[in-house]
Amino acid sequence: MNPIGYVFHDSALRDRALSHRSIGSNNNERLEFFGDALVNAFVAELLFEKFPKADEGELTRLRARLVSEPALAEIARGLALGDELKLGPGELKSGGFRRDSILADAFEALIAAVYFDGGWDACRTCVRELVEPRLAAAAASDDKDAKTRLQEWLQARGKPLPVYELVASSGADHAKVFEVECSIGGGELRGHGSGSSRRVAEQAAATDALATLHALADAAHA
Repeated sequence: MNPIGYVFHDSALRDRALSHRSIGSNNNERLEFFGDALVNAFVAELLFEKFPKADEGELTRLRARLVSEPALAEIARGLALGDELKLGPGELKSGGFRRDSILADAFEALIAAVYFDGGWDACRTCVRELVEPRLAAAAASDDKDAKTRLQEWLQARGKPLPVYELVASSGADHAKVFEVECSIGGGELRGHGSGSSRRVAEQAAATDALATLHALADAAHA
């Protein structure tokens, strides 16, 4: 039995899922591609069932939080997948078995391996059992608005706080549209948002900035 609680009939599938591309061509990249889609689908289904009153935006944010690279890497660490990864000499030397991107990819690849070895139901059960205990924490985190989440993200990394500036407003008094720019690091990164009030526009700008920061972080670890 492996750490995810599933007994593989074909151990070669499991071995491939835990093989990083640094070892050569027989790696987990194709499995990771398929596993990403499976994890997203099963988590979406779980959220749809558990949060019947949540709208599309809330469900989307919750899923993004649960299937993010750090979240999946955390699950992988809990399963001690880092101890079983097959890495090339360079990745071993640089501590690749601790890296979020490698751990998250290995977890997704392992989920795909379960699917190909045991089928849809076995894979679905596996994902749900691993993710469901994390729903409450994800929902609690989702209660924080975008400005708060952006501020916490920056503070955790010792970066300066964002500056919000109203750059334009248009429309009649009863239907004004406000446009806000969120500037980080003296303008090195900017988020843009619009809304029916300055507060709503600031939240939209913070959301845009957060999305950019997460994309840059993912690219840096790719």
